[in-house]
Amino acid sequence: MGFRVLQEARMAIPQEIAPPHDAAKEYPARARLSANGIDGTVEILLVEDNPADARLTREVFEGGRLSTHLNVVPDGEQAVAFLRREGIYSEAPRPKLILLDLNLPRKDGREVLEELKADAALSRIPVIVLTTSAAESDILHSYDLHANCFITKPLDLDEYFSVVRSIEDFWLSTARLPSG
Repeated sequence: MGFRVLQEARMAIPQEIAPPHDAAKEYPARARLSANGIDGTVEILLVEDNPADARLTREVFEGGRLSTHLNVVPDGEQAVAFLRREGIYSEAPRPKLILLDLNLPRKDGREVLEELKADAALSRIPVIVLTTSAAESDILHSYDLHANCFITKPLDLDEYFSVVRSIEDFWLSTARLPSG
């Protein structure tokens, strides 16, 4: 159990393992922090054709503790162009993380994932499949294509916010992302 869990549960922390009082830093709720191992703003690519889901995801990241910039494209063809910096995306930033819907127009998320993971320049970018599907076949196929995570979008608004916050907490605060 972590110290915070023990403290919140009002359990005693043995003195020999308790951190000194001055060792813990408190961060104000609105403080913007750099992500684990990443200086500055973290670029994220959201591939989402539903404007409401894109807006909700943006709200969560904008209200988060980390400095992030959410780039949104509405279909698979634009996602590939963005990642390869083609056409109007020639100056696009390289994302540190990709949130990918499966059911997309023009080129679906499965095709995008397959192309991305087959491209040596892009294959190390973590891809989180964030979709309405809960089908076992979609889950298995996504992992077969080397998705790093599969999350079914919750229908409840509070649960959706919680899921996106957990993505921020784990993938941008705890996990170490590739630098290149």
